[in-house]
Amino acid sequence: MRDNSEALEEAVSVESADKVFNSGSDNEVQALLGIDLNVKEGDFISLIGPSGCGKSTLLRLIADLLSPTAGEVKVFGKTANQARLDQDYGMVFQHSGLFDWRDVSANIELPLELKGWSKADRHVRSREMLKLVRLEEFKDYYPRQLSGGMQQRVSIARALSFEPRLLLMDEPFGALDEMTREHMQVELLRIWRETGTTVVFVTHSIPEAAFLSSKVVVLSPRPGRIHSEITVNLGNRTDETREDPEFFQATTEVREALRAVEAN
Repeated sequence: MRDNSEALEEAVSVESADKVFNSGSDNEVQALLGIDLNVKEGDFISLIGPSGCGKSTLLRLIADLLSPTAGEVKVFGKTANQARLDQDYGMVFQHSGLFDWRDVSANIELPLELKGWSKADRHVRSREMLKLVRLEEFKDYYPRQLSGGMQQRVSIARALSFEPRLLLMDEPFGALDEMTREHMQVELLRIWRETGTTVVFVTHSIPEAAFLSSKVVVLSPRPGRIHSEITVNLGNRTDETREDPEFFQATTEVREALRAVEAN
């Protein structure tokens, strides 16, 4: 885990960001408007809001997969473009994106191979990551031989293999059944604690946002604006946390914010 002395550094800064698709055409869409967001290093931030509010668009602005129409996005004090070139972040999507013809170890090693790591160093790192996600015995398996939750663990291991300081996650557990999803949430928090990685996480699930996050950012319907930011203090979360009155209070606060957004 990284030195906590760096914990207060600003990981992500979004200032007055707009995003317009098909600008100037008949089907112009204002996806985001006036987004201001600050994420401190070590935070776990969830983005939640109605469908089509721009959660994934905002995540892609941070990742430099899209460019803002106006405003500025910085990652660790750099432009989002420079942060992408410097590989300061890893990304996990709803579908694992594993390559069927590569076994688990080879999938994890792919970013390291592209970065020019030696074969020996790649093997050492993949073993470390397999231990982190608790899949050591599955290193020679192929994606088709794994459950959905196991595939996502491999995807997380691959995204963290080159030690990025930021992990961007776009509904990574959305396709999983409820029990697997809850298990993966606990696993993700364990990995977050062990690595010290900053996480920005997109979800549609109120309980998931409340359970995982140090802060929940609620977006309004399109054009997406930040309606509210809700701090969540649930301590060291386990499955038992889901029965805690403070967890119910946190989910209620997020739900009420979403209702207020939709009412307006």
